[in-house]
Amino acid sequence: MATTSITAADEPRTDEGMAADSGSGEDSLDCLSDRIPRLPLTPSLSPQQRSKSRLKTEPPLLRVKTRTIYTAGRPPWYNVTGTTFKEAFVIGLCGGSASGKTTVANKIIEALNVPWVVLLSMDSFYKVLNKEEQELAEKSEYNFDHPDAFDFELLVTVLRKLKKGKSIKVPVYDFTAHCRRKEWKTVYGANVVIFEGILAFANKELLKLLDMKVFVDTDSDIRLVRRLKRDVSQRGRNISGIIKQYNKFVKPAFEQYIEPTVQAADIVVPRGGENFVALDLIVQHVHSQLEKREITVRSALAVDHQGQPLPTTLSLMENTPQVRGMHTIIRNKETNRDEFIFYSKRLMRLLIEHALSFLPLKPVSVETPQGGVYEGKRMSGKRITGVSILRAGETMEPALMAVCKDIRLGKILIQTNDDTEEPELHYLRLPKDMSEDYVILMDSTVSTGAAALMAIRVLLDHDVAEGKIFLVSLLMAEMGVHSVAYAFPQVRIITTAVDKEVNEHFHIIPGIGNFGDRYFGTDAPSDLCDSDEGMDL
Repeated sequence: MATTSITAADEPRTDEGMAADSGSGEDSLDCLSDRIPRLPLTPSLSPQQRSKSRLKTEPPLLRVKTRTIYTAGRPPWYNVTGTTFKEAFVIGLCGGSASGKTTVANKIIEALNVPWVVLLSMDSFYKVLNKEEQELAEKSEYNFDHPDAFDFELLVTVLRKLKKGKSIKVPVYDFTAHCRRKEWKTVYGANVVIFEGILAFANKELLKLLDMKVFVDTDSDIRLVRRLKRDVSQRGRNISGIIKQYNKFVKPAFEQYIEPTVQAADIVVPRGGENFVALDLIVQHVHSQLEKREITVRSALAVDHQGQPLPTTLSLMENTPQVRGMHTIIRNKETNRDEFIFYSKRLMRLLIEHALSFLPLKPVSVETPQGGVYEGKRMSGKRITGVSILRAGETMEPALMAVCKDIRLGKILIQTNDDTEEPELHYLRLPKDMSEDYVILMDSTVSTGAAALMAIRVLLDHDVAEGKIFLVSLLMAEMGVHSVAYAFPQVRIITTAVDKEVNEHFHIIPGIGNFGDRYFGTDAPSDLCDSDEGMDL
C-alpha cells in the first residue's frame, strides 16, 4: 500500500504517497514508506482478498534509483459530474504517550493491503511556543500533554480538507528545538487516513471527522519505559528531565484528559500491536466500508451526452490544408516513426500557439528603439504551468517550452485497472503554489475523457481555478469532449480535430492509433487504437 507518514521532525519520513523524489517541484504523492513491502501480521491476519480496485501486477512496486512508484493506483474519488463523491475513511487512534499508537497504525496499514494510506500524527500540530514557553520547554517545565499545547483549529482544518480529498500542508514539529520547522509537508490523495495522537478524542469537531475510533490501552509502566528509551535516543533528553516531566505533566494529563476519552472509542485495543484479534476486526471493518464506497466512472461516461451538440468551451483549431495534410500523415498506419514524430511535433507547436491565444491579455504601452510608442498586449495572469498526462502527454512538453520561456512543468500518471477498466491515479508531481496559475493540461488523445477528468480533479484538489485550466489534445472523441465539458463547464477544451465515434473498446474511430507506442517506438498489438494518452482511458 502506498503510505504517507506525516509525523514530527524526530521521525523523518519522505513526503506524500507515491514516489520519493528530491526535485524542486511539489512531489504531491511523492513517497512510499521505506518499510514497504510488508508481510502479513500472522497467518490469521493475512491481507484481505484484493478488491476490484487493485491491479493484477505482482509485486506492485517499481523501484528506479531514488524513486518508487506503486502500481496499485487510486481509483476515482469523484462522480461523472467531477464532484468528490467519496471521502477518505478516517481512523482515529488515541492512547497515552508511548502506548504504541504508531505501531498499531503501521500494523493496520500492513494488513489493510489497500493503496494510498496517509498516517497523520497529532505531534505535528503542537502550537508555536513564545520565548517564555521555549525557556520552560528547555527545562522540562512546559506541559506538552495539555490540550492547550495543540493547535486544534489548524488540525481540524487540515484533517477536514484531507478527508475531502484536497491537497493539504502539514507542519513539521522539531522536538529537539521545540519549534515548527520552516518547511511543511504536502499531502494528497488518501483513501484511508490513520490519525494518531494522545488527545485524538479530546475535541468535539475532531471526533466528527473520525469514521472509526480506536483506543490503544497499554500498562503505564510499559509506557514509561518506552518513553524513556524514545526521548533519550530520538529527542536528546536526559533521564532526570524525562522522569520529572512524566510525573509532573504526562501522568496527570493522562488521568485527566486522555483516559476519560476511552468512552468515545468504538474499539479498545489492549496490548497494542500484539493484539492480532482486535487488529483483524479493525481491518475487516475498514475493508467493508471501502467496498461500500466503490464507484464507477468510465462506464457512465460511455452512455452520457450522446447526440448532444458540441459545447461552447471547445475550441477546434482551423482545419487548414496544412493541418489536414499533417493529420493525413500521422493517421496513416503506413507512416514511419520518423515522419510520425516530425509531423506530430509540427502539429503540437501549432496547437500550443493556438491554446495560448486564449490567455487573458491586458493593454500595455512600450517605447520602441526609435523613441516611438507601441500599444501592445501582455499576459494579465500570474504565470503559466504545464502539466502532462503521462506518458503520451509528455510529448507535448517541448512545444510548450519552445514558446513559453522558463515554464514550470508537472506530471500525472493515470492508468487503467485491468479488472475494473476504471482509471487509477498512480503518480503525480506538481509545482508548488499553483492556485493562481493558468494550467495547460496536455494529453495526446482523449477518447472517453476518463483520464482527463481525473487529471482535472487532481488540479482542482490543488486549488487551481477551474476557469484557468486548458485541456489541450491533438485528437479527441466527441464522447470525451462532452464528458469533460459536462463535469467541468469552465475548463477550456482545445484540440486540432474531433472524431465522432468510440468503439466498444473505447478507442477513437477513425483515430490515430496508439499515439504513445507510435511516438516512442514501443509496438502495441495491432488492435490497440486510440485512448486517453495512449493508455486505454
